[in-house]
Amino acid sequence: MVQILMSSSDEIILIDKFCKISLFKKREYGKALMARKENPGIYPKADYKSQQTFSPSLDYETVLIKFREDFNKRWESNTVSPETGLEGFDEKATLGAGSFGRVVLVKEKTSIRYFAAKILLKDQIVRTKQVSHVHNEKKVLECIRFPFLIYLEFATKDYDCLYLGLPFINGGELFTYHRNRVRKFNEKQARFYAAQVFLGLEYMHNVHLLYRDLKPENILIDNNGYLKITDFGFAKKVETRTMTLCGTPEYLPPEIIQSKPYGTSVDWWSFGVLVFELVAGNSPFSPFSKDVMVMYAKICEGEYKMPAFFSAQLRDLVDHLLQVDLSKRYGNLTNGVKDIKDHAWFKPIDWYGLLNQEIAAPYVPTVANMEDLSNFDKYPEPKPMHKSKTNRHGEVFANF
Repeated sequence: MVQILMSSSDEIILIDKFCKISLFKKREYGKALMARKENPGIYPKADYKSQQTFSPSLDYETVLIKFREDFNKRWESNTVSPETGLEGFDEKATLGAGSFGRVVLVKEKTSIRYFAAKILLKDQIVRTKQVSHVHNEKKVLECIRFPFLIYLEFATKDYDCLYLGLPFINGGELFTYHRNRVRKFNEKQARFYAAQVFLGLEYMHNVHLLYRDLKPENILIDNNGYLKITDFGFAKKVETRTMTLCGTPEYLPPEIIQSKPYGTSVDWWSFGVLVFELVAGNSPFSPFSKDVMVMYAKICEGEYKMPAFFSAQLRDLVDHLLQVDLSKRYGNLTNGVKDIKDHAWFKPIDWYGLLNQEIAAPYVPTVANMEDLSNFDKYPEPKPMHKSKTNRHGEVFANF
């Protein structure tokens, strides 16, 4: 679906289902519409322009308002998943495994499209009391639409499992590339990645979502070298404050550790940890990770060592993000996220060029084809799962 966002006497601004913004002449738009009506099988629904872009002529605050309106419309609706499981797909390989189940590469039988299917075991979800979290994760994935965030392609269920179909991002994890191949990014590389994460968090906060699980393991690299933030299991729609304890120890902010009410400030602390880690090669609190309680004490005191090779601009940004005092933490002050976006360290960033993927990525993964899994760890294929003859926890997941 493509919606008209704004129009003038001779121009139209469009926003498509992936929240790409287009600006072009009304006459061209009319011709495209006519062509699609005459040849519906040739022109995809949103293919009105060969290259859709975020236009610098449109104030980004206006774009964010539109994003929020569209997000809220989707949030208010509820779609119940069909009980078809993965019968319309061929399973190709395991991409990941955990206590919840598996992530599997699947190919749609009727097309050449590939997806990453997150398979969640109903029994395990109920046993670990994660029912509400799973429902929430699906809803968040259904509603978000932003270039640097993973979103939901489809959802299904069967007697034993729930399935979340996500875009297959075949460049692997940022963590794997960073930790195993280069160890440290120079500041130009780190800035390229950090700016995309910033825009993703800005979008989430704009629609009142807290992410709460930022770390390199939850960031994927696509085949163009750009990022996709994934895993929204801890994401939560919060209008004011919440107190839930969740996250990854090295990335937890003081207010979560101390069980204080919190809002978007927690994501900006984690963002500071991420920026530090991308350049330093380790998180600021990793030296204390062998004793979690000692590490928590250091986090709450804001005690860490800044590497000498950090530039003055980077040191200043990290210092303002890793502030224990919320009245001093960037992202939580009067100017909001502008304190971060307008910071001297981000001055070289062309924000619209980044959104339009016009900036050359410092690293482009080598991908031979859609079934090339060389950028992922190898997992043994599990034995075929026993299929139940009755619907496990049917009432619990009736609205999934």
